[in-house]
Amino acid sequence: MSNTSIIPRHRLLIIDDNPTIHEDIKKILCPAAEDHGLDQMANELFGNKKKTSAHREFQIDSAFQGQEGLAKVQAAIAEGRPYTLAFVDVRMPPGWDGIETIRRIWDLYPDLQVVICTAYSDHSWDDIITQVGQSDSLVILKKPFDNIEVLQLAHALTKKWSLTREARFRMDDLDELVQRRTEALSLANQKLQVEIRQRVGVESALRASEELFEKAFTAASVPMVVLQTDGHSCLEVNSSFLKLVNLTRLQIIGQAFDTLNLFSNSADGETTFAQLLAGGAIRDHKCRIRDTHENVHDTLLSLQPVSLAGQDCILVAIQDVTEQLHLEARLRQSQKLEAIGQLAAGVAHDFNNLLTIIHGHASLQMCRDDLDKEVHHSLNQVKMAADRAAALTKQLLTFSRRQLVKLAPMDLCEIVHRIHPMLARMVGEAVELKTECPAGLPAVLADEHCVEQIVMNLVVNARDATPAGGRIFISVESVEITAANRTNPEAREGRFLKLSVADNGSGIDTLHLNHLFEPFFTTKDKGKGTGLGLSTVYGIAHQHEGWVEVTSKKGSGSVFQIFLPVSHKAAEPHHETEFTSKLVKQLQPCHVLVVEDEEALRDFITDALRQCGYHVIQASDGVEAQVVFKTSLHPVDILITDMVMPNGITGRELACQLMDWQPNLKVLYMSGYSTDLMDNADRLTEGENFLPKPFNIPKLISTVQRCLKSESGVALQPGDPQYS
Repeated sequence: MSNTSIIPRHRLLIIDDNPTIHEDIKKILCPAAEDHGLDQMANELFGNKKKTSAHREFQIDSAFQGQEGLAKVQAAIAEGRPYTLAFVDVRMPPGWDGIETIRRIWDLYPDLQVVICTAYSDHSWDDIITQVGQSDSLVILKKPFDNIEVLQLAHALTKKWSLTREARFRMDDLDELVQRRTEALSLANQKLQVEIRQRVGVESALRASEELFEKAFTAASVPMVVLQTDGHSCLEVNSSFLKLVNLTRLQIIGQAFDTLNLFSNSADGETTFAQLLAGGAIRDHKCRIRDTHENVHDTLLSLQPVSLAGQDCILVAIQDVTEQLHLEARLRQSQKLEAIGQLAAGVAHDFNNLLTIIHGHASLQMCRDDLDKEVHHSLNQVKMAADRAAALTKQLLTFSRRQLVKLAPMDLCEIVHRIHPMLARMVGEAVELKTECPAGLPAVLADEHCVEQIVMNLVVNARDATPAGGRIFISVESVEITAANRTNPEAREGRFLKLSVADNGSGIDTLHLNHLFEPFFTTKDKGKGTGLGLSTVYGIAHQHEGWVEVTSKKGSGSVFQIFLPVSHKAAEPHHETEFTSKLVKQLQPCHVLVVEDEEALRDFITDALRQCGYHVIQASDGVEAQVVFKTSLHPVDILITDMVMPNGITGRELACQLMDWQPNLKVLYMSGYSTDLMDNADRLTEGENFLPKPFNIPKLISTVQRCLKSESGVALQPGDPQYS
């Protein structure tokens, strides 16, 4: 046996405070040389084949503490002969335990394979891995250990260490080789590029340009087609063009462009190509393209002569601006509504003040027992005119979304059923009115009066479309809007109730469909419509976070669909609100402070309250009201104040000041649906602490009585979130 066979190949380190463990592992991995001599003699005597001993593969060093083991590892690395494997005991008092020792050694030399020797269950595998940070170089050996197991672990882990180092060395060599080859290839490529640029020149630039055009043509979102100069035969199309016209490539290639019947107006095609032949390129020519589904698209057509592969061609680009035009139309509609809304909100307060005065004084005079019948009739006409004027103002505020609404869970079907008799009287006997409102549908979050107004406006519109008689069908159904079935840009995903009003009347011309919801637009004869009905429907729908869809064709009737979001709460029961037409006398002494800057309206309210037995004092603004309140001989029971007043003190601020002086003061606010109420809508309850203008005498008296009895007749505090 040569001396080279006993030279150790792997250095092993034992770190254990027990010397016996060191001896045991050394006996297993490096048995005495005499034992090997006996083995050799036995093999020669009995003619056995010689076996190569593995015991000479290890050189074993010892360390009895973790610090000593780390020092030996550092020294071995410095010598250039690092340790391959370490057997480490878990418990080594005093000083570092085995886990701490392994962690510190791996911080220095992470390639070391480690066998943890332990006779205890101090640490679980998860705990060990958490502390040392890796597991692919770690094995646990339970004491007392089996000799064969120790030997197998030593061979397996040292073999793994050797293979890992060899693979790393080979990878480094390979990386170096790849780097050298890459550099060589880079130099060769640079030389080749220079030669290509010198040889190709103009030809290469032309080919690159054509390739760029092809890529841009294929990937462009703008529909494009390439035509022959003679005959206008289609040479190539992109996918956007196929999508626009709803045709396949095989249906187009080789066909003359003007034979595809794509122009909604055939004269557009003739004019377009005539201009091309006469003057060259055409830019943004407006025309309408029709697809195979008979859908018409508003487009901008551009034609440009080009040269492709040496052949003269025509490049046709078609920009679909249908959606853009729709968005512009909706923007104009929104701007019109905003302008009308600002105008309506600006005049509503003063206008409703005037209507309240007109209606109120007419009502006061009509309460007289000695009134002449003709005068009574004339005053009644004044009241009716004031009511119509108030309804017109309310419509203006509604479609401009400045109408104060009270949203609550409502049963949409119940509302339709309740107003059905009134609708039947409105449409007359010549029109058949049917409804389909199944039970069990969810509620919608809506204002009851606004929903009634939607239904009545749509039914009246349908009635006017069937002057000679016909059918009107009202239905309610639950729908789920998803990304797949969402077709209206204003729609959004979720669950909605769809209120549909359909008729078989005259229908609406296509040219008028885009103008239906514009304020004051009407297709009716002069004097037969205000043009606010559909605008009101549009405004209410959007105020309720819904939208409107309409389909119609001239001579085939119309279908209006209102989508309202479903409420997660159950519908509230309907309560009829009735006001008596008789003036109810106040039996108990009650002192009222009326604050209103409009003198005629202030006098009317004062007269009406006094006729009902109230003791009334009045003021024209907040400053005067504070003086009157302090100097009053009797405590004021209720403050009736306008929300908007001059001289720097609003109704809310006045109420807060007076309640500081008299906490039990009741407050009743008045307003003409001005926008300043919107931030406080959830603190105002109509009929209890809020009286919208215009109002009549019975409504005034009943609201005062309710406010006196209600706990909600309180001021809006400046510190409240709703106060602004």
